[in-house]
Amino acid sequence: AMLDPDRGLSLTIARVVQRLQGSSLHSQLERQARVSLHKPEIKLESLKEDIKDFLKTSGWEKKLQNAVYSELNVFPLPCHPAAPPEHIKEPLAYMRKAQGSWEKRILKSLNSMCTELSIPLAQKRPASEQKELLNKWNEMGTDEPDLSLFRPVYAPKDFLEVLMNLRNPNYENGEQPSFRNHLGLIQVPLKVKDISELKEDFSELGLNIGQLGIDDSAQVPPEFFENEHVRVGQKVLAEEDSAAAQQYVRQGCPTALRADLWALILNISNQPEDILYYEQLKSNVIQHDLLVDNLIYKDVKLTASNDDYYFVFEDYLYQVLLCFSRDTSVLEHFTYSSATPPKSYIQGKLGMEEYAVFYPPNGVIPFHGFSMYVAPLCFLYHEPSKLYQIFREMYVRFFFRLHSISSHPSGIVSLCLLFETLLQTHLPQLFYHLREIGAQPLRIAFKWMVRAFSGYLATDQLLLLWDRILGYNSLEILAVLAAAVFAFRAVNLMEVTSLAAAEAVLADLSTLKVMPLLQIFLFATVT
Repeated sequence: AMLDPDRGLSLTIARVVQRLQGSSLHSQLERQARVSLHKPEIKLESLKEDIKDFLKTSGWEKKLQNAVYSELNVFPLPCHPAAPPEHIKEPLAYMRKAQGSWEKRILKSLNSMCTELSIPLAQKRPASEQKELLNKWNEMGTDEPDLSLFRPVYAPKDFLEVLMNLRNPNYENGEQPSFRNHLGLIQVPLKVKDISELKEDFSELGLNIGQLGIDDSAQVPPEFFENEHVRVGQKVLAEEDSAAAQQYVRQGCPTALRADLWALILNISNQPEDILYYEQLKSNVIQHDLLVDNLIYKDVKLTASNDDYYFVFEDYLYQVLLCFSRDTSVLEHFTYSSATPPKSYIQGKLGMEEYAVFYPPNGVIPFHGFSMYVAPLCFLYHEPSKLYQIFREMYVRFFFRLHSISSHPSGIVSLCLLFETLLQTHLPQLFYHLREIGAQPLRIAFKWMVRAFSGYLATDQLLLLWDRILGYNSLEILAVLAAAVFAFRAVNLMEVTSLAAAEAVLADLSTLKVMPLLQIFLFATVT
């Protein structure tokens, strides 16, 4: 139930104020205001106005503005005050139920691995082991533990099977009025955008607008656009305004400015207390050994270590992912995620709530390919605590939606449906052909979307794509790109006669140029 705008606004303001009150920014602002009392320009008779002016000129007002903007970007708009909290997590009951039973499956898989290998979920490391880990913290990749017995808890294709079986129980035997003609693998009636709505949403990607990542725009010589764009980008950074940065990156980030622009959009400033927090996470890793550590090791070894672009970052990936698994501040995102953090009980106390702990402490069980969410960020950030904070913020804003079942427009179910609908509508011949030969397009594209294309595109192209995810605060562009890839390879795909052959045509995306593909698909497709 939506609220009338004024009521909604006052609720939003109340929530933002409440959330900022506990933040370190709040205490810093108080400290600054106290310090300002000793300044000669602050007069008792105009105290309030003078302190406001001081906060403005000293840059603190900007910091507050960015913090508010960040809250508004991450948290959903408030529902009706009477709406139960699970509606904020996910409004559709059948989606909540499906997510719940998927979580049970993951947990069962994790627990049976514990039992089989007789390894506890968590244990304290002996002092000698702690010392050893501390000494090799920056070169964990040289370690070759025997991980042959560990297997990923699940892979994207297991998750796709679950999504294919989703049904809305209110519609018996597929009698959904407008939905009857949808011939894809996803059989739930969610509203997704059509191409004209996407054109409007992504208008800054239009053919007559300068873009980074387009080499030969007819409108503007690329080097002229680039020089101008860099100049504007430097100005945006100097202004320290998150909202302006978010608008700016829709046309792409100049390589030299990207790390700072992303940090500004995500409102990450790597303060001393952030660095301290990261060090605390690290000491937690050193003291305790978790079963998920092995899953993280194994995932990095199976994915990033074999990747031509990312193998050099192996050590960074261990550091970030091990610290992430210990980070209880990540639990907060479960208020607006359809997922619920798994619980584990202290031995012998099964089902007794007072002995329950979240496991892993951040509530997120990594799956096959999870480390690829971090890998591209290693190109931009070389300081571990900064890299860590950027990844954590990307995760709680975007990536969690790619592996949980929800009706959110950026959730993986909507992305799959958007992808299939775009293909069925704009490339019907190709769609029917692939369907006939048992090569449903989603079977191929699913893994690209779940990983936000990380590990599939060349890194420079991936970063141009992620620029737009940040710029539009949405993952819908992943579905559009996946459809654009099929459109681009349509001629070859029309000739294949099996799923294996279709997969071969699409096996290597490393030569693709993201921006021309998106532009042609969105703005040059005849509709």
